[in-house]
Amino acid sequence: MMLPTRFLSACLLILALALCAADAAAHAGPEYRIDYRVAFLPKEGQAAVEMRVTPGEGRPISFDFRMPQSRYTAIEGDGGIEHAEGRTLWTVPETGGRFAYRYRIDRKRTGSGYDARITDTWAILRGDQLVPPAFVRSTPFATARATLSFELPEGWISAETGYLPGEAAHSFVIDNAGRRFQRPVGWIVAGDLGVRRERVEGMSLVVAAPKGESMRRFDILSILTATAPEMRMAFGRLPDKLLIVGADDPMWRGGLSGPNTLYMHADRPMIGEDGTSTLLHELTHTLTRIRGRRGHDWIAEGFAEYYSIELLRRSGLNSDSRVERTLSGLKRRGRTVRSLLARHSSGDRTARAVVLLHALDEELRERSGGERSLDDVTQRLMRKRLVDTDDVIAAAERVLGVPPRALDTELLR
Repeated sequence: MMLPTRFLSACLLILALALCAADAAAHAGPEYRIDYRVAFLPKEGQAAVEMRVTPGEGRPISFDFRMPQSRYTAIEGDGGIEHAEGRTLWTVPETGGRFAYRYRIDRKRTGSGYDARITDTWAILRGDQLVPPAFVRSTPFATARATLSFELPEGWISAETGYLPGEAAHSFVIDNAGRRFQRPVGWIVAGDLGVRRERVEGMSLVVAAPKGESMRRFDILSILTATAPEMRMAFGRLPDKLLIVGADDPMWRGGLSGPNTLYMHADRPMIGEDGTSTLLHELTHTLTRIRGRRGHDWIAEGFAEYYSIELLRRSGLNSDSRVERTLSGLKRRGRTVRSLLARHSSGDRTARAVVLLHALDEELRERSGGERSLDDVTQRLMRKRLVDTDDVIAAAERVLGVPPRALDTELLR
């Protein structure tokens, strides 16, 4: 009996997909599991953190954490624990085990407000500090699968992170692409919160702040709803989830980016009088993850400030004439800058960098007949992340096919 051709094609397709799935699983590497459990303790100003490790086909042998005793105390667990010069080495039993400690949350920036804070009704902090970085020894090619769950005090309603939710209440699935050791990173907010959500360009957008704080949640949602399509065009992709958190004084009066997350003081304007946007500046850091090597800070700050202006223009939230006035103001501000190369990019140096990047964008568009722009350079730098001035020049030359005139300047030498 002859089978229909369409039926055979479908069977072959199913078989091919199954083989691809099996091949992907084979190359995923052996795994083990980490479950992070965090209990907030407002009266003590701390979080109790517990890390449970369960071996699978792979297993961790030891974790060497950077844990200064000024922030991390009451460290204990199964297996061997050694302390030396601000580090803690946990040797994990072969069958897995538990590692626990207390983390002191409140942290005040020098001469300024808090960038981590816990009160009776809420907490804002970074996962990068809640679970510190570690050197991990493991069986060959072992990779962690991890979840994060919170135990909230009475009266605390919810918790938010930059990760997608897990199956249990107040739990999240940690997924940091390219990392074998999975730990929570980015901003975390928990407590009696006001939360606004939207689905934009396939991205779960969440704005959260403690109730009673003057965070303009709907304003932020509106701006990001308008600019998200342009962000996708500029940066090539958006994360599955983006979290913006904020609060009033005594929190730090600025903006701080993190992986898939952003903190911004509730009093910061969405769009400044000079035509730039703190919100979009910090989101550019968050979404591109571009960082300048030592002495090349102009790259991260220049690109972030450039897109804070350009995304407003592309989305129709700012007119071409206003953008021209903004660029003229930045040109005046940076007119005395002779070099962009410095350890920290001051406001004047960042202003001059924006003018340079605008000139590069115009050259790319003109010489490519509108086929190329600074976005193409940005996406190349995003793949590398940690970059220097030579990387910017090389990326622009690859996009254009010839050395760009705009970057042949004493500013970069």
